Parts: sequence; C-alpha cells; structure tokens
Amino acid sequence: MRAFDIIAESPLGLGGGPIGNLYRAMDDAAAHAALEAAWAAGIRYFDTAPQYGTGLSEHRVGAALRSRPRDSFVLSTKVGRLLSADPASNGDYRHFRAGLPFSIRFDYSYDATMRSIEDSLQRLGLARIDIAYIHDLAEDAHGADWQAMFATAETGAMRALDRLRAEGVIAAWGLGVNRVEPCLMTLERATPDMFLLAGRYSLLDHAALDTLLPACRRHGARLVIGGAFNSGLLAGGTTYDYAPASELVLQRVAALQRVAARHGTDLRAAALQFCAAPREVLSVIVGTRSADKIHENMALMAQEIPRAFWADLRGEGLIAADAPIPARPS
Repeated sequence: MRAFDIIAESPLGLGGGPIGNLYRAMDDAAAHAALEAAWAAGIRYFDTAPQYGTGLSEHRVGAALRSRPRDSFVLSTKVGRLLSADPASNGDYRHFRAGLPFSIRFDYSYDATMRSIEDSLQRLGLARIDIAYIHDLAEDAHGADWQAMFATAETGAMRALDRLRAEGVIAAWGLGVNRVEPCLMTLERATPDMFLLAGRYSLLDHAALDTLLPACRRHGARLVIGGAFNSGLLAGGTTYDYAPASELVLQRVAALQRVAARHGTDLRAAALQFCAAPREVLSVIVGTRSADKIHENMALMAQEIPRAFWADLRGEGLIAADAPIPARPS
C-alpha cells in the first residue's frame, strides 16, 4: 500500500493534538510554523482528529497540507465523535482549550461514521483521507459500557469504513486507542489494516508485546505507536497515563535514567527508537507545538545508541528479553 510506503520513509509522524490547543491555546501563526517545520524536517505522516480543538486541528492541518502534492504525504483522522454547531460553546473539551464553537458527542453508528468522514473532509479542505481510525473505542473512554460501544461500532463504524475503503475514499482503517483489548477483538471480528496505539508499547509498558504484536503479524496488520514518552514521563515530566506517576513507576524511570547515564544515552532517544523497533510498527507519532521540538525529536530518532545500553536494560529486567531493539551499530 502506497500510504504505508510513505509512512515508512519518515522516521516520525506528527500528532495533531497540540495543534488543536491541547492543554493551552496557540495562535494560528504558531501552529502554521510548527506544521511547516515538520514538513521541512521530512515528516510526511500527519495524524489529527475531530476531537482535537473541536475541529481546530483538522482546520490547521488541512491548511498546511493543502498546497502540497497530495500523493506526497499521508493523512489520518478519526471517527466516533460527531461535532455539532453550538453557539454556547467556548471551544473547551476535555484537555483542549479555546477550540472551535462545536459540541461533541460519541457516535459509532454507520450513518455517523459516514457523516464524520464527510465533515472531516470539509474541515480539512482536502478530497481524500488516507487512514480513518475509530477513536477511543476502549474501556478508558467508556468504562463498563465500552463493549456495548464496541458492538455498535462492529455493525456501524467498521462496516462503513469497509465500504469507504472498497470505494477508495480511504486507503485503510483501524482503531486509535490507548488499550490493547479492543485491537485484539477487532482483528478477530473485522478486517482492519492497522492501529494507532498510544502508551501501550513503550519502555515502561509492554502490554502489546506478547499480545497485539503477534496478532498483527498473523493478520497482516500494522501499528503506529503514540505516547512513546508515556504522557511525558520519559521526557522529564511527572505524569504517566495523564495522571501523576506512582512511586513504583518513578522508581522504574530512575532505573532507566541510571542505565542511560552510564552509556551517555538520551533516554528520550531510547524511548522513541524502542517504539519503532518491532517490524510491525510503521511509525511513531509525537505531538508537539514547537518547531524546535520537531527538529529535536528527529535528531533523537537518528541518534546512535550503543548495543550495550539495550543489553543492560535486558540484564536489569527493565525491558523484556524478547522485546525487539533498534538495529543500530554500536
């Protein structure tokens, strides 16, 4: 698939959350500068979603990409949340601030999925979306109701995306989630091409290693990994899974930092490269609002890491013995 080839040519993809005012607002000029910096750095995979700034991220991403040759980049967005015009909205939704004046509701039905894709095309100002992910179809978003939501998506969103893929409106579809379980269910019950999995394959969390990675291998599906820094904890932050990190997790990070210091390795580089190592992984996406950070992340992905670093992580039980490691010379 041509879209997969383009993704694989770029070591990193850009996540559109910060461009949609994640945690704090940014102006259009700063968002445009970040997107231009990503293009200049060689990034050709861009991921966004209606949720991000209640449509603002899609507007900004589309404006930045509209002048580029359409076959030179890959664009993914998401379905599962529908936006409705809302004069009373201040554009705040969950962690997003000062977005567009729309309200959001979950809807994984067939008709809502078809409408969601059409709405996204309008916001993007583009005629084609390459990849559509069913967004947050998991327990962390829906609690005990998540399997009922999954059942709706199975007869609704998944069927709609099958049709759109067959018609060439999209090239591929899958789930965009923070949990492994719905991905495994989807592989058994439908025909997804790929998954965007955040936070469940990283230096701190190997949930996908013995479950989703081999399942993708059997079914011929691919992965895009998000959350390589686990909510920023592996990049010097203090949160893990969007909450303050526990003492046990902090101790594990301290142990990783000690090994990294011993080998003169930047732990952020190790975190990114570890996520990219499995052959099922097409790309690692990182969300940032800063042009400087984009260039920094590209440099981290290219940084050489000694083989002895990975051997010590394995020897100290900090990564699984069978976890793939980057194929880089020492």
